[in-house]
Amino acid sequence: MRTTVRLDEKLLKEVKRHAAESGMTLTAIIEESLRERLARKSGRNKARASVRLHAVGKGGLHAGIDLDDSASLLDAMEKTD
Repeated sequence: MRTTVRLDEKLLKEVKRHAAESGMTLTAIIEESLRERLARKSGRNKARASVRLHAVGKGGLHAGIDLDDSASLLDAMEKTD
């Protein structure tokens, strides 16, 4: 389907340059960008954000505790009770 899209001149030049460098057409770049935007909006493309955890309180983190492994973390917490 053909349509008319008005773009900022600088943006259009940048997109055309990117398309040429990546071997893609301008149409393919626009379609890909729109699909990614719609996927983000619908939550289908949620990237996991990196989270940095800081230890607080006495003693800090215990050796051998993997905060990414919830099962082993729960086991360790049960042992300290």
